Amino acid sequence: MSYETIQVNDADGVRTITLNRPDAMNSVNSAMTKELAKELKGIARDASVRCLVITGAGKAFCVGQDLKEAIGGDRPMDFAARLRAGYNPVVEALTSLRVPTIASINGAAAGAGWSLALACDYRICASRVKFVSAFSNIGLVPDSGMTWTLPRLVGYAKALEIAWMSEPITAESAQQMGLVNRVVEDDNLAAETTALAEKLAKRPTKGLVLTRQAMMAGMTNNKSAQLEYEAMLQSIAGRTKDYDEGVKAFIEKRQPEFAGE
Repeated sequence: MSYETIQVNDADGVRTITLNRPDAMNSVNSAMTKELAKELKGIARDASVRCLVITGAGKAFCVGQDLKEAIGGDRPMDFAARLRAGYNPVVEALTSLRVPTIASINGAAAGAGWSLALACDYRICASRVKFVSAFSNIGLVPDSGMTWTLPRLVGYAKALEIAWMSEPITAESAQQMGLVNRVVEDDNLAAETTALAEKLAKRPTKGLVLTRQAMMAGMTNNKSAQLEYEAMLQSIAGRTKDYDEGVKAFIEKRQPEFAGE
């Protein structure tokens, strides 16, 4: 399928979405959120996709909302409507997708662009990358899920500091704070991302996603509720073909060949 603002490629069970507005540092406009939502909806129905990678074209990952769109036109932007119709469906789709998701952060990630990366399961970034909340610099509130993900990764106090001060955070500092999983040399990002995505694509996909569900639920459940939730998810995992294959491979002392089912 051909898109205006994103590129889509498939290889070895990995689908890569490249944000493709390099001249605008991959800033997000209405067309991009529509196309992302459409593509994510398609992935949810496509059993051939076992892992999703999101990255950016050119020098940036994504610097957030295209402010030219925000201030253009005869009427001011209705921010609530823009979030509800554009950004929020993308974040909801990413955080509940049926496959593992990786943000391969090749350059600057700011505002809602950083929120997009935070919505992915795993973040790998180039050593030159810098992150910035940016919202407070123009008098806005962090959105696109940032106020949900950021405190869970770094704690309330640090999250508030990051949001208020909007100071650039280096890749090294981001890794130390738990904002990214891995930092690699700039020239190695594509190869390292591919290796990671292919590895995840060969894992028991359904079990990985159920684990994500359990981890998210564990942030708000009490102990008893979480124990019951684990039992319920385990009953689902125990009926998958991948569980049968994993046990069979263990007994036969060979590497399992998971199908994501």
